[in-house]
Amino acid sequence: MAPRFASVDDYIASYPEETRTQLARVRTAIRTAVPDAREKISYGMATFTLEGKPLLYFAGWKNHVGVYPVPTGDAAFEEAIRPFRRAKDTVRFPITKPVPLDLVATIARLCVRRAAERDREEQSQSG
Repeated sequence: MAPRFASVDDYIASYPEETRTQLARVRTAIRTAVPDAREKISYGMATFTLEGKPLLYFAGWKNHVGVYPVPTGDAAFEEAIRPFRRAKDTVRFPITKPVPLDLVATIARLCVRRAAERDREEQSQSG
């Protein structure tokens, strides 16, 4: 069974130093881009929530840090993210290279934008 963590701090602390450093940088980039987001552990991963709903997950792995879900963006964004995209909504940043923190911040802001669009759609359908 996977370990359970009481906090994102505990989650990050459970990794080797190199991974821990990358996770902390990703965390800071997301916090800076979305200062109103809150943190928790969900599905065994570090999770940022906004207004009580999951916004973005990030996780440490043996050889990379993953960020999920990653929405689609404009052509410039898609070109920037192409080397890291591994699935429709997943990116993997190798542990051995610096994480492009500006790109992580852009992902976070896109997630906020997509969440706001979803909320507007839900409100218009219910009202």
